[in-house]
Amino acid sequence: MLTTSDEWEVELGRQVRALRLRQNLDQQQLADQAGIALNAVKNLERGKGATLRSLIRMLRVLNRVDWLRALAPAVSISPVQMLKTKAPRQRASRRSKTKKT
Repeated sequence: MLTTSDEWEVELGRQVRALRLRQNLDQQQLADQAGIALNAVKNLERGKGATLRSLIRMLRVLNRVDWLRALAPAVSISPVQMLKTKAPRQRASRRSKTKKT
């Protein structure tokens, strides 16, 4: 079971590499098609991280936008729950200052 951020980065890199190879792309081709640097592809595949923008661009080239949808599913609320809740907050409330005596 993956528990640390480092483990997740390594697993994500492994999966991106497998997708790339399944589509018979080398790292440079993926980088070129995604419009990102070759080092971004290499770093991601090695589990060394990448920017969110680079990841999104790679996943689009690899036809895996569904991964992004799984990360950020649409928020839904049941009609009954909607009646029970207040209007969604628009901003955080100010912190009250404690009085010193």
